[in-house]
Amino acid sequence: MTDQSEKTTHFGFTDVPESEKAGKVQGVFTSVASKYDVMNDAMSMGIHRIWKDAMMDWLAPRPGQKLLDLAGGTGDISFRFLKRAGHGHATVCDLTESMLVEGRKRAEAAALGESLDWVVGDAMKLPFADNSFDVYTISFGIRNVTRPQEALNEAYRVLKPGGRLMVLEFSQIPNDLMQKAYDLYSFNVIPRMGQMIAGDADSYQYLVESIRQFPDQETFLGMVRQAGFENAKYRNLTMGIACLHSGWKI
Repeated sequence: MTDQSEKTTHFGFTDVPESEKAGKVQGVFTSVASKYDVMNDAMSMGIHRIWKDAMMDWLAPRPGQKLLDLAGGTGDISFRFLKRAGHGHATVCDLTESMLVEGRKRAEAAALGESLDWVVGDAMKLPFADNSFDVYTISFGIRNVTRPQEALNEAYRVLKPGGRLMVLEFSQIPNDLMQKAYDLYSFNVIPRMGQMIAGDADSYQYLVESIRQFPDQETFLGMVRQAGFENAKYRNLTMGIACLHSGWKI
């Protein structure tokens, strides 16, 4: 029986006890891990690649930097970061081990073996010391965290002074008509696509719902600032379907 005093949070459009969300999220990504990259291409018609390149353009990785790629899953961001930096080190950290297993299978992982670590970890309680990393990224992952503010606080803790936070996440389109059109596509097409490609409509129904539950651009900017980050800004991508948030530990 659930303790009536326990706090709840959202899992898509369903309220669940906070203690259960991480397990449910793990279940989603364990289910879709082997088809995750294929589905990203299919759902976004390849546009997620452009968004990730825009993330790297703004981030401007430098040689020798140490990256913590949170919710890094299959390593997409880490591979891009290391390629741009020329040389450096990336730690891919994810709650779901099967996502990391898929990442290790990628050809880029084999070529960058000495520059990559793969760590199972919780964004709200990172297994790293204070002031350990130059850059912290989280791409399409923070909306799945039970308490996103705690994840941002942890990001601030593990970054070195002068370190950079960058968050890439789905967001809100500041045009009601376009948002409605996007909702029609999201709710009607993406779960069916998930069933066809990954054999799992329910997980992609959750992913669509979780996007609608995530704070808008200005609200999330306030959370970044609350964690202690300065010079915090955001840039909309594709009219606000996705958004980049940036902040610095000064």
